[in-house]
Amino acid sequence: MDIKDLKLLVKTITETDITEFEMENSEEKIVIKRGSKTEYVTVASAPAPVYAPAQQPLVAPPVATAAPQASSAAVESGETITSPIVGTFYRAPAPEAATYVEIGQTVEKGQVLCIVEAMKLMNEIEAEFRCKIVKICKENAQAVEFGDPLFVIERV
Repeated sequence: MDIKDLKLLVKTITETDITEFEMENSEEKIVIKRGSKTEYVTVASAPAPVYAPAQQPLVAPPVATAAPQASSAAVESGETITSPIVGTFYRAPAPEAATYVEIGQTVEKGQVLCIVEAMKLMNEIEAEFRCKIVKICKENAQAVEFGDPLFVIERV
């Protein structure tokens, strides 16, 4: 889909009451989500081939693991949720919006904890299980690397 068609699609969606639109074909996937103050447009092309050294298997990292780089106090008090990608960590959906979670808050499985933006794509990081936020390891709008600790949590 070219940029002209994409702009027309976004304009058409914003002029209606539709809050979420998704379209996928063999070459691309388009997701448009609208909220009260935030609009996201996500366009993804077909995945490119991935090449990796033979000694490094292509395995997705677990979302909640004990991080060896975390301090021993953090590991003792809970598990660590790490960044699955390189990007920018955001605690809220928009600069003026309330944060997704706070320290001490209990969250449900599937609840959004933060966003990691990578190449203009907003990737929502969700809780894998019911848990309590013990520590928030990154500042808002801070760059994160693959595997960086984002939250220390305790299962509830």
